[in-house]
Amino acid sequence: MYFDNSKIEEIRNRIDIVDLVSEHLTLKKTGRNFVGLCPFHQEKTPSFTVNREKQIFYCFGCGAGGNVITFLMKIADKTFPEAIKVLAEKAGVVLPPISSRKERRQKDLLNEKIINLNLKAAQQFFHNLFSAAGASARKYLQGRGISEDVVKQFRLGYVPDTWRSLTEYIEKSGLSLKLAEQAGLVIAGKDGDFYDRFRGRIIFPIENVFGETVAFGGRILDKGEPKYLNSPESPVYIKGKNLYGLNKSKEEIRKKGFALIVEGYFDLISLWNAGIGNVVATLGTALTREHLELLRRYTTEVVVLFDPDEAGKKALDRSLELFLSTPMRARALILPERCDPDEYVRKFGKEKMEDLISHAQPLSDYYIENVLGNGKTFEDKRDMIKTAMNFIAKISDRKEKDIFIKRIAEKTGINEELLIKETYKNATKHEGRPDKIKPLFNINNDTVELHLIQLMIEYPQKIMQVEKENVLDYFLQPEIKILGGKIIDAYKLLGFVDIGEILSADKNSALCERLFQLMIKALPVDDNMLGKVFTDNVCQIKRKWYKEQHRQIKIKLGKAQENGNEDMIKKLIYEKESILIKEKELH
Repeated sequence: MYFDNSKIEEIRNRIDIVDLVSEHLTLKKTGRNFVGLCPFHQEKTPSFTVNREKQIFYCFGCGAGGNVITFLMKIADKTFPEAIKVLAEKAGVVLPPISSRKERRQKDLLNEKIINLNLKAAQQFFHNLFSAAGASARKYLQGRGISEDVVKQFRLGYVPDTWRSLTEYIEKSGLSLKLAEQAGLVIAGKDGDFYDRFRGRIIFPIENVFGETVAFGGRILDKGEPKYLNSPESPVYIKGKNLYGLNKSKEEIRKKGFALIVEGYFDLISLWNAGIGNVVATLGTALTREHLELLRRYTTEVVVLFDPDEAGKKALDRSLELFLSTPMRARALILPERCDPDEYVRKFGKEKMEDLISHAQPLSDYYIENVLGNGKTFEDKRDMIKTAMNFIAKISDRKEKDIFIKRIAEKTGINEELLIKETYKNATKHEGRPDKIKPLFNINNDTVELHLIQLMIEYPQKIMQVEKENVLDYFLQPEIKILGGKIIDAYKLLGFVDIGEILSADKNSALCERLFQLMIKALPVDDNMLGKVFTDNVCQIKRKWYKEQHRQIKIKLGKAQENGNEDMIKKLIYEKESILIKEKELH
């Protein structure tokens, strides 16, 4: 551990896990718990459960579980030190300097420096826009109907059409041009000098879902190519894992229950400007599975608004397979009048745009009408069926697959039963061996040992009593006994138990999953009853242990009698009498 343990405990006490998880996915209160769709695996029925009383989360679908720290590590792909730093800032806890492994420290430091440099660049671009040099850019934005409020909300900026505007600013600020090159802000020339990547462009700062500036996009003001220029990927930016505007639109997406996906910066800005806020944009790349996983934290429904040109239609066609292989309900909208979303909302307004969105057709309907074609001749119908069968095989959900088959049958006139038979015959051929079922942890039907571990975690005041009475010596399950030892050691060292960290480091995932299940489902024990519950639990563990000793002695006695080993028989009878005397002390 690289931080002071008291600081970690302070952070955990200050951060509410329900509030933290709600920043990343939609939760609904169900009884004592909060539930939502798991962000760590694909599912349609919510199984991700958060318990406020115990400050833990657990997914009954994939087995992921932990506390506020482990959740942030998983959801944001952060290391332990990175997660602690983010949570400390949220909680207002001042952290002392940390010591870390050299490589990790260097990586963390590099990422932090790039993000800070990007922020300074964004501020400079914004300053440029409202300076005398930015008059033409402001006029351009006004001509597109973008309000000043929206410009400020998205921190739009401008860079003059010179070679070293940002480069000189970075130099004068005493910042590293080598770092700026890593961030994608400047380019190294052949003579070893640097020049600006973005010149004569409106600038769109790109934020990740946490609001950190990770990259930029630029739109040229005058004629020239490329019309749009984006930052290259960097240590803090992968375009296939970021969606423009998501940090600002995620709450509106939750509120509306669906997300609009557009292709361009101005498509998003214009929709937002018109009062449509549940919108995100791709960043010069096709939609990826990572994009959908990001969105799935906030909604399972999307409407895809792509441009009406051939490139836009091809992009939508490529997205079909992706959507149908994930548990997302997607609809497609190609705007009339050969307009892109920016043009349409400016020309026809918010109400007409929202009306079109509300009537967007399901992707399956779009596919049937626009991809399969009419199939007038025998050859056309044969090709339609072949195309459809290949596509059906990629749909993951059985119900959606059957609905799609029904629609294909209606479209082609082919017998529906024949299509179903052919589909699942092909599926059987390609499935190969079924996945092996994950073996369950071998615990007894009674869970008394696990229950004591649960009591130790939830009521740490009982931990030292467990050690004092040597209760772990009566455990029959070695894995649970080892876990109990870890909890005692952690409590003696730190003064608290970070179960999220202990379980995340445990290699026995089945044991961890079982324990999280018990903790999520269990009702809290009344303080007045805790002593009795604890004592009864310890007695049950000991009775189970004595019962097992009697069984073992009985087996050994039988073998000794078969072999005529009188000395062993006498020894075992004495051992049995000693155990009986000790066992009576329990009553």
